Amino acid sequence: MRDNLDRTILTVMRDGGGWAVEFQGAFFGHASEKEVARAFALKRAREVIDSGGAAQVRMRGEGGYI
Repeated sequence: MRDNLDRTILTVMRDGGGWAVEFQGAFFGHASEKEVARAFALKRAREVIDSGGAAQVRMRGEGGYI
């Protein structure tokens, strides 16, 4: 059976006129394009995974999905 790991959740979302990554109430990776902010989130997720953790990147505010 797998150990139950706490998962780091990074959410790419609208922030003003651009996009940013939210993690535990703080924002980073501000960018005018969604894909750039997404790249920031994926980089942070890879760092978490490489250190033995679990991570999930979520997209919010696009195409009517939350």
